[in-house]
Amino acid sequence: MSLSSPYDFIIQWHLTEKCNLRCRHCYQEGAAYQEMPFPLISAVITEITHMVQTWQDAYDIEFSLSFNVTGGEPFLRADFFAILAAMINAGVACYVLSNGTLISPERARRLADLGVKEVQVSLEGPEEIHDGIRGLGSFASSLKGIRNLLDAGVAASVNTTLSHLNAAYFMDLVKLAAGLGVRRLGFSRLVPSGRGLGLLDHLLAPDEVKALYETIFSLESQGLELATGDPMAAQMREPRPVEDAGTFPAGGCAAGVAGLTILADGTVTPCRRLPVPLGRVGQDSLRQIWAVSPVLERLRDRSQYQGKCGQCKRWANCRGCRAIAYASAQSQGDPDFLASDPQCFIDAY
Repeated sequence: MSLSSPYDFIIQWHLTEKCNLRCRHCYQEGAAYQEMPFPLISAVITEITHMVQTWQDAYDIEFSLSFNVTGGEPFLRADFFAILAAMINAGVACYVLSNGTLISPERARRLADLGVKEVQVSLEGPEEIHDGIRGLGSFASSLKGIRNLLDAGVAASVNTTLSHLNAAYFMDLVKLAAGLGVRRLGFSRLVPSGRGLGLLDHLLAPDEVKALYETIFSLESQGLELATGDPMAAQMREPRPVEDAGTFPAGGCAAGVAGLTILADGTVTPCRRLPVPLGRVGQDSLRQIWAVSPVLERLRDRSQYQGKCGQCKRWANCRGCRAIAYASAQSQGDPDFLASDPQCFIDAY
């Protein structure tokens, strides 16, 4: 990132834990949450925008603030559109993450009228594969939702979670996404937590992740952007470092570096897939959480990292996926969010 580029700060906001699907790989555990009421959500929107504005004024750095609004399934929240309107009216760029099955033509038009930047819909592969992971009939419903978005003029993207269940079908998904006319196909690795813990044996091995990513990055675009937030994927596009990249996190895993997650009940975590509580909105200051949280301080401190990740020359620009590291360590009885990423294929330490 150049000094003239805005500094991205992303809030992933889960408005509800309710969902109309029960996906096999979901990181949620199905626990009941007391959802934040609209007045509190409105107050937190104001708190966040003021916090970022204060940073801009204090440090003379331009920030790009955005909200990734999701659930559960966000369309199950009755005041969903009122919440989106409050966010957008506050000047925040809003993106919606959905399974797509509840996006009717009328709802798509409302998203367009509000000015939602993009809606990401989850697809796991061809119909048989997708329905095997997300439930019978969900593939057809998700495709209808995507088409409704595109017909309404809403930018749409597709995202998939890679494991042994669907990795072999990624090229089919590329063709499907390109044929639909979406702008982007995103991909991430399975995090074995929540219901996804039952798929621990379906995690791709490091050499399988490497081979798959090499194939993905060799593909012609077909007018489709292939995108991922996986810090290890980013390393494949960078030359092997001659010297250590340093001890200040400058990229890679976003946990503790480029945003926060707010859960349906107001609990704040570093990442939705990293369920380590930092505080709760309405009770704790977000600015104080960001500045002095012991958990976030550890995530930013290279000396706290274990094993390969702690020794890696690419630490500053990678740090592995903290959620996968935590979930895998937890499955072995050692819930350490600073453990090594078990799928790492990078030799840089």
